Amino acid sequence: MRCVRDFEDYQIIDMAGGEKLECWKNIILQRPDPQIIWPEKTHPELWNKADAIYRRSNTGGGSWNIKNKIPDVFEVTYHHLVFRLKLMGFKHTGLFPEQAVNWNLLEKIIKESSRPLKVLNLFAYTGAASIVALKSGASVVHVDSSRGMVDWAKENVIANHLEEKPIRFLVDDCLKFVKREIRRGNKYDIILMDPPSFGRGSKNEVWTIEKNLFELVSECTKLMSEDFQLFLINSYSTGLSKTVLENLLYMTVNERQKGIISSDEIGLPMKNSPYILPCGCTAIWQKNRT
Repeated sequence: MRCVRDFEDYQIIDMAGGEKLECWKNIILQRPDPQIIWPEKTHPELWNKADAIYRRSNTGGGSWNIKNKIPDVFEVTYHHLVFRLKLMGFKHTGLFPEQAVNWNLLEKIIKESSRPLKVLNLFAYTGAASIVALKSGASVVHVDSSRGMVDWAKENVIANHLEEKPIRFLVDDCLKFVKREIRRGNKYDIILMDPPSFGRGSKNEVWTIEKNLFELVSECTKLMSEDFQLFLINSYSTGLSKTVLENLLYMTVNERQKGIISSDEIGLPMKNSPYILPCGCTAIWQKNRT
């Protein structure tokens, strides 16, 4: 498992009974997580310190119980990056800190390149990976079907003073966008995607990861440059194992260009504890540099 151990503005304080207690800089949140099946709290005395608790509804969804005043927008930093966070209706904050292991890889590849790289970020959410790529010197095409998420990504770009850097934002269905890019003859050096298990496109197109992911990855291979560097698929879907994603890369990307393929779980360690919270998995194709 690849774990983030240097995110100073984020810590899991405790986890038990389907809940995690976490600290975002100086704000403590309690949120549900289905992976936490053990009942015993390690630090029961800390759970009353939560500033906000997310409670699921029996009819679906849920809401935040705000115990102490929290800004509508608050910021955390990771190394040289700034992220603007908000408490969202479906328990999220707009950032997945476990993804820092993938940001670090992305930054390394871009900075070590002898030429400027072009990055395609699909299902790009609030833009963390786009910001890493921009700040590392790449140009970015950022695609997400939610206008609200794209607007949030623009806020994050501004927070990092990158608004003059080369980035295009598109509110679009990812598969339709990729097919148009193929017709236009555009090529990319890095392709990233973090597809949901289920979703809807900008024009109500239905996406299911089991039915649509293979086609999307297959189409994306037609956008690979001659000196392609990195193809990364991240998934939080419990229905797909890391081995399935790895197999997918062998069947598609590696058929076009031979490279090094790996996959692993990613996770977040609990502070001062041997426990680790699993947070999905990532499969990676990298250019063979030997």
